[in-house]
Amino acid sequence: MRPKVGNATVAAILAVATSVSAHATEIAGLHPDRRSASAPVITSYSKDSAWYAEALKGIEQPYPASLRFLEDQANWFTPFKHPGAEGPYDIRGWYQSETP
Repeated sequence: MRPKVGNATVAAILAVATSVSAHATEIAGLHPDRRSASAPVITSYSKDSAWYAEALKGIEQPYPASLRFLEDQANWFTPFKHPGAEGPYDIRGWYQSETP
């Protein structure tokens, strides 16, 4: 036996769908192989000394050559700049409290 859907429920669903489609200019995922012409474009991204200090926190000099990827890092997310797991897995000391 199929459950009955009331007219009020159908009307509410249609109202929400119409409201959303009236405001949406593009739907992500329809053409994943193409970037929309109206999508924002980052033309430049500068990294100052504070950015490098955060990215290299907990790493002693001389920095290994494997960190050269930071030179090419632009304005996208990288887990390398964010604290990971706590406790014995915190090898870079992100969670250590600073004591004077």
